[in-house]
Amino acid sequence: MKFGGVECTLYYPEKYAGTADCVGVYEGKETIIDFKQSNKPKKAEYIDSWLLQTSAYSLAHNIVYNSNITSCVILVCTVDKLFQEFKIQGHDLIVYQNLFLGRLKKFNELSNLT
Repeated sequence: MKFGGVECTLYYPEKYAGTADCVGVYEGKETIIDFKQSNKPKKAEYIDSWLLQTSAYSLAHNIVYNSNITSCVILVCTVDKLFQEFKIQGHDLIVYQNLFLGRLKKFNELSNLT
C-alpha cells in the first residue's frame, strides 16, 4: 500500500521491516503518521526511539515506492485526554534516518559475532 491506509507494512529490502500506523498526507505533506497512547505527557527529549522508528518507516517507503516522504508525525494522547503532536521533517528527518541505519549496522555487526 502506498498512501491512505492504516497499518502499512513497510520494508527496506534485505535490511528491516515494520508496520507503520498510517502513511498519508498530513498538513499537505506525504507523511508517516504514528499514533501513541501514554499515561502522562511526553517531553520531546524522551521520544528518540519513536523518532527513529518513524524515520525508518519513511526511509523504507521512499526506497520501495520511490516516494518523497520528508515528514513524520507522532500523535500522542494521554489517558487524561491530553493531545500532543511531535513532528520531524527535512534535515532533522535525514539525520534520524542515518542514525537508524547506523544503529542497524552496529546491531548486525554484533549479531554476526555470535
